[in-house]
Amino acid sequence: MPPFPRRPELLAPAGTLDMMRTAFAYGADAVYAGQPRYSLRVRNNSFGQLDTLAAGMAEARAAGKLFYLVANIYPHNAKIRSFENDMAPVMEMKPDALIMADPGLMMLVRERWPEVDIHLSVQANTTNHASVRFWQSVGIKRIILSRELSLGEVAEIRDACPDMELEVFVHGALCIAYSGRCLLSGYFNHRDPNQGSCTNSCRWDYKLHAAGENAAGDVQADGGTPIGSPKDAGAVGTATRSRSDTAQGIALGGGPRHLGGSKVWLLEEGTRPGELMPIEEDEHGTYILNSKDLRAIEHVQRLVEIGVDSLKIEGRTKSPYYVARASQGYRRAIDDALAGRPFDPRLLGELEGLASRGYTDGFYQRHHTPEHQNYLRGHSESGRSLLVGEVVGYDAARALAEVEVKNGFGVGDRLEFVQPDGNRALRLDRILAADGGTVTRIPGSGRRVWLPLPEGADPAQPCFIARFL
Repeated sequence: MPPFPRRPELLAPAGTLDMMRTAFAYGADAVYAGQPRYSLRVRNNSFGQLDTLAAGMAEARAAGKLFYLVANIYPHNAKIRSFENDMAPVMEMKPDALIMADPGLMMLVRERWPEVDIHLSVQANTTNHASVRFWQSVGIKRIILSRELSLGEVAEIRDACPDMELEVFVHGALCIAYSGRCLLSGYFNHRDPNQGSCTNSCRWDYKLHAAGENAAGDVQADGGTPIGSPKDAGAVGTATRSRSDTAQGIALGGGPRHLGGSKVWLLEEGTRPGELMPIEEDEHGTYILNSKDLRAIEHVQRLVEIGVDSLKIEGRTKSPYYVARASQGYRRAIDDALAGRPFDPRLLGELEGLASRGYTDGFYQRHHTPEHQNYLRGHSESGRSLLVGEVVGYDAARALAEVEVKNGFGVGDRLEFVQPDGNRALRLDRILAADGGTVTRIPGSGRRVWLPLPEGADPAQPCFIARFL
């Protein structure tokens, strides 16, 4: 077995208690959650209730797991005034660490609760080993490195800072902004992403207008027909660059020869006709909106070899199924790496079953060979699946599972029963309705049915059901 400097922690998101429990059941070592007022997730977050937060920390501690509390906003004065009073009852619950970005809030925590560990949020944009050493000198225990770093840069930081805990993101959404510091939502409708109330403005419907400069140097639309949607723009733009260069999903190319010869573009949001916002190109191209999602499971082995302390999954507003699949996949990848087993490419396909905007490995590896791209694409497309149900009860005498339906499926479909101890496939031969009758197909959600259990399924474990596509 190869020697590894550290056994990395698998860190999963938790927006609810159910999500936290699912993450732990499917292999996570720790979760992170935050109160809506002081973290960057307001929606789909039940941890604003102190009793829910206390229950989460208590359950994590009883299970031998870790619970990190996110307090990573960049606050305005009003939140500074309330922070200490609001945090006092939370600190009595003894979270395993606070994830923070703002130096002023860190100072307040250090003054009042000097014993608590602080992890530096990715929002602080740490991209080099000098910054890591600075934060270490002021008592920060762990640095969550910026998503913009390559594998080589992560390795350089580890070599320069061998005694500092390092954490990186390996899965989840990527913002079209520097490590999430986006202003679109605040600009459009006064809901500030950096205060936790992002409206995902980067995913709205936009048109793209070619533009140029007039004699006064002002940018003006050229009067031509706009490109209809971001998807249309991507189809034109990405054809001019290699796929590995377009982590951000839409690349308009790097010179005036593309798309009508203009190097200046105007963006028009669907509900604001006539309000044109300029974007510009430089020698690296123009990257706008609609990022693909991060999936770096193929790089887990290298990250383990580098000695990263924590591998983090993004997605506190996602579903329990998301955290189950993602935790299970990355748990297997970590365990395989530690045991010296090669990467299992089937994990790529298993993650394809999650809702995403398509996948990229972000900035970890800047240039892929065509052979490597084909390898990733081929294994991603095989084994793809769709969540169709969640087991909510069992009838052991009849070897049946009661299933709450999420998406349609029918007799003859090949289903996968996803459980913490492993997944089992079954060709569905019957569906029993709640009244005891049989049906051949369930068209969609909102129903409960009974399905036969595959051999080896454990009724004591949670179970999701996916249909192979």
